[in-house]
Amino acid sequence: MKQLFIVLFSLLFSPACHAHGGENFVTSDMTASMKPGDKAALLMVHFGTSFDETRTLTIDAINDKARTAFPELEVREAYTSRIVIRRLKERGIQKTNPLDALLKLRGDGFTHILVQSTHIIEGAEMESLRRNIAAVSPFFTEIRVGAPLLYSAEDGEALVTILENRKPEKGATVFVGHGTYTPATAVYAQLEHIMKARGNKEFYVGTVEGYPALETVLAQLKANKTKQATLVPLMFVAGDHAQNDIAGEWKEALEAAGLKVAVRMEALGQIPEVQDLFMEHARFSMHHKPVDIMQKKAHYATEEETGHH
Repeated sequence: MKQLFIVLFSLLFSPACHAHGGENFVTSDMTASMKPGDKAALLMVHFGTSFDETRTLTIDAINDKARTAFPELEVREAYTSRIVIRRLKERGIQKTNPLDALLKLRGDGFTHILVQSTHIIEGAEMESLRRNIAAVSPFFTEIRVGAPLLYSAEDGEALVTILENRKPEKGATVFVGHGTYTPATAVYAQLEHIMKARGNKEFYVGTVEGYPALETVLAQLKANKTKQATLVPLMFVAGDHAQNDIAGEWKEALEAAGLKVAVRMEALGQIPEVQDLFMEHARFSMHHKPVDIMQKKAHYATEEETGHH
């Protein structure tokens, strides 16, 4: 019986894909369990922004791309920022939070849901989103969650490849992300390490509310005797943080240190190649599912008992 379990486990988990977190996913088509009358939807989840111009260039643009990429799915959207939702409501613009959007999908008869956020890392916003999804998962036949932009080292490599083709002709490029208070803030330091390992010695990464902080980046720039720098948002939208923190506090701090500073107000979400990375994550999740860690642990235990390693 134990040998049979090992064989079945090996057959199930051998096609694991390495691009999204090592051997943590197995091939599985979300729509395979659909029956006549079932309906599938793609819920695009964004932090959101109250800045109309960047919303058009980023959120609206990727929603349209999702409709083109997944014509077989009903595409809807939700915002995770309650502050943004409230500010937009005051201006007569209605946006829905993820929990309400999911409940509306259930009420409309949808049975299979693919959720793809446009968050950058697996931080506090993704944790909140995953909790919302867990709360309503019993109401659906199947619900899956696509990874944020930077989930694996391979994701970092892919993003850096895109950013390398957009670097300014002169000086340093300082990418400024939002950051988080969770351990996921380490992803930003990992991203800079990838940049440097690829030979981009003039690339730096900092965060508004995490690590690396402004002081960390400024110390690096001074140590390298940098004279000129371009600040670029490492955020999906160029909203409040980009306009006020990056173009304000960060620019002023670097100028006070004697640097010549430019700001390129281009959000990640308006770069077509970055939009494509999110679509790849959504498609991956549509055709793969995470390995159940308890099954994996049981497999390891069986291996130990039978002497197989």
